[in-house]
Amino acid sequence: MEFGIIGYIVLFAVSLFVLLKASNWFISAAEKIGLAAGISPFIIGVTIVAFGTSLPELATSIKAVFDGVPGIVTGNVVGSNITNILLVLPLTVILGREIILDHDVMDIDMPMLFGSSLILYFIAYDYQVSYFEAFLLLGGLFVFLRSSFQASPPEKRQKGGVSIQTIGLLLVGATLVYFGADYTIFSISKISGYAGIDPEVIALTLVALGTSLPEVVVSVSAARRGKAAIAVGNVIGSNIFNSFAVIGIPRLFGKLQISESMVSWSLPFMIGVTFLFVLVCISKRISRWEGWLMLLLYAIYVAQLVDKSLIH
Repeated sequence: MEFGIIGYIVLFAVSLFVLLKASNWFISAAEKIGLAAGISPFIIGVTIVAFGTSLPELATSIKAVFDGVPGIVTGNVVGSNITNILLVLPLTVILGREIILDHDVMDIDMPMLFGSSLILYFIAYDYQVSYFEAFLLLGGLFVFLRSSFQASPPEKRQKGGVSIQTIGLLLVGATLVYFGADYTIFSISKISGYAGIDPEVIALTLVALGTSLPEVVVSVSAARRGKAAIAVGNVIGSNIFNSFAVIGIPRLFGKLQISESMVSWSLPFMIGVTFLFVLVCISKRISRWEGWLMLLLYAIYVAQLVDKSLIH
């Protein structure tokens, strides 16, 4: 049954909402189970939480590979990484307060963030991702997690039972993540066909924006509570996980082709944005005027994408 473009836009919005809500349920239940199993809260933070923040991108990317629209995968990752830096952080600074960084961020996380962007570009340079390159990306993720563990002081472990409700929430969340991703990709394909817009462009804009909305809310809330540095940690961890896992894992399920425009325009722009972010953070603070500058760059980026899609 055909709904028309308005119907598929509504389906896209509903599917994306279900995907985000289900991801939140899944990660909440997984955290509780991890604590009950006696896993360190810090390890949960850099593994389960990092996985959870990128779960919508990962789920839609795996589904896109199965459905034969691999352009959505790289569009998803690159769009999300750009949106995190040029939208999530600026809104955090503008609506919250200036962000002050600590030394560990600059010494450990920033080099890994920029390095993951460069690795992704060089892997994508031949317009495809091989199995070997997929495992290379996953190896990069392992190095990041290992360095995070080593840089962290020991955490006190918590123990307790796991309720039936928690297990049920985990299973329901996982099930709805699957269906949310399924119908998100389905609606993107239909909208693309009706509007004559490349699915990759939709992934770079609408999907990236939608999956970043929860991070905007959490980051702004943290900034207003005087914990603005949490926003930087979320962005860095999410972007590194996206570059390594959300490209590497879907490739294990099927071929991953990368478009010429992605290699010539979107990926270099992502690297430039990441480098700008590193430069801004050298002073160990992100001011409001820098936030407005990044927000302006995001508007230019979206306008350029829309212009390119209309031309084609």
